[in-house]
Amino acid sequence: MDARQRDVLVALIREYVDSAEPVGSRVLSKRHFPHLSPATIRNVMADLEEMGYLAQPHTSAGRIPTDKAYRFYVDSFPPPSAGGKPGSAALPTRRSGIDGFMERTSSHLSTATRLTGLLLAPPLAQTVIARVDLMPLEEDRALAVVATDAGWITVREIALDPPLASEEARAIGRELTRRFRDRSVEEIVDMENAPADPLDALHTRARGVTEQIVAMLRGRTLYVSGAINILDHPEFWDIAQTRALLRTFEQKERLADLMTSLSGDAGVRVTIGEENPVGAMRECTLITSTYLYRDQVLGILGVVGPRRLPYPEVMSIVDETARQVTEALSRVRQDLYLPS
Repeated sequence: MDARQRDVLVALIREYVDSAEPVGSRVLSKRHFPHLSPATIRNVMADLEEMGYLAQPHTSAGRIPTDKAYRFYVDSFPPPSAGGKPGSAALPTRRSGIDGFMERTSSHLSTATRLTGLLLAPPLAQTVIARVDLMPLEEDRALAVVATDAGWITVREIALDPPLASEEARAIGRELTRRFRDRSVEEIVDMENAPADPLDALHTRARGVTEQIVAMLRGRTLYVSGAINILDHPEFWDIAQTRALLRTFEQKERLADLMTSLSGDAGVRVTIGEENPVGAMRECTLITSTYLYRDQVLGILGVVGPRRLPYPEVMSIVDETARQVTEALSRVRQDLYLPS
């Protein structure tokens, strides 16, 4: 791609982002390239179409960008600068524990971008366990309390099956702490799926308890905010297509799997159209960024919208939000975290 082709492509993308209408050569000539004739620009557009960067939805219509064009456009930007755009992503203060903070962060992303906000909360595979306690309740129930090295306390009521005496339940908690301490969730799940000694006393007398606690560790909470914002974009005015996308938002486990698959690398990531492995989301762009604790990836947040996006602005908001979440988590000690 030569300089003229690049300039025409970038100008066309920006026009299409603003108008959501196919862009013609006369518009580009008038607004961006007064020194070039519409005929010259048509020739450049024809070359770009042949190269796979543009498409023509109708014979007499202008051109629209393809996924390849958006990928070129995104890759041409420098990474979002530290600190982001001043005032663009001021998170609400954390007042009601981690769970409320995460939910408000998802809502903030939706409001700031006018898109659908997503946040996948820990625990993920990298979460490291510090302690497990079993607090006996009445009627063969117990409160399982799991603390991570990041200071979260996850609490859930579990069944004691078979019934256990109070001291025996507490002893099982101490043994689980001994086995699970300083191990990641991923390591614990693998260890429990294939125990070194299936006849181990803990497994034989408290298998049900262990399985419930491992299920706690594997659980993931995905916050989705502003799904209705999708309807503000003409790309999603097709009812059948939009219904499939909204159904995907409701299938949180599938969406959590997708977010987890994108959390391997730190920083902002842009997944455009056909790059998306979820079929119902291939008309979308997903812009995500990981957030950290002690320089380790702990979770991921982002937004879903049409491929036609003001990419620099949205990428900056997502990046700045992730930075502020990371900063807030660095101050966490013993907040109560209750996954839904």
